Amino acid sequence: MKKQTIDLEQDMKQDETTQETPEQPNTEAASDKVADNETNESDNVSVEPSLEEQIAAWRDKYLRLQAEFDNFRKRTIKEKMELVERGCEGAWKSILPILDDMERAVAASKKSDDIEALRQGEELVMKKFESVLQAAGITAIDCIDKPFNEEEQEAVARFAAGDEKRGLVIDCVQRGYKLGDHVLRYAKVVVGE
Repeated sequence: MKKQTIDLEQDMKQDETTQETPEQPNTEAASDKVADNETNESDNVSVEPSLEEQIAAWRDKYLRLQAEFDNFRKRTIKEKMELVERGCEGAWKSILPILDDMERAVAASKKSDDIEALRQGEELVMKKFESVLQAAGITAIDCIDKPFNEEEQEAVARFAAGDEKRGLVIDCVQRGYKLGDHVLRYAKVVVGE
């Protein structure tokens, strides 16, 4: 039975090839075009990456971008830290001569009994230190006999001082300092009630 079906199929193929009609060359040409289109489409499919390949490519780009950003962030933090350290270097260099003066004052106080000369030496060192602070833009907050200002001062105590001193700063326990308009340290004050 199989042999008969194979023979029939071969006979049908021979009949189709022997019978040439004007329509057959057109169908063959059309089938050639379809075959060409299929090969072009298969070429296009092979040129375009698959979805998995696209996902892998985007994942790779994302990971590389994330690594670059992480490196940039670390480098920026390191550079900022170096700037802060080196920015303070000038301030520390200007303070070192004051330390030298203080060492000389301590050595002189051990040898001398003249208290007035020691006081004058201490005042000179203090004035020199204040001039260094002023050169750096650091100023003391002046607060005694002025209204209490919570943006620059911290009240550590209240004292009954009468109506004329109510709300005013009576005493400064610890001086405050500003760098420009920024408060470095709040002044600790006693406020009158």
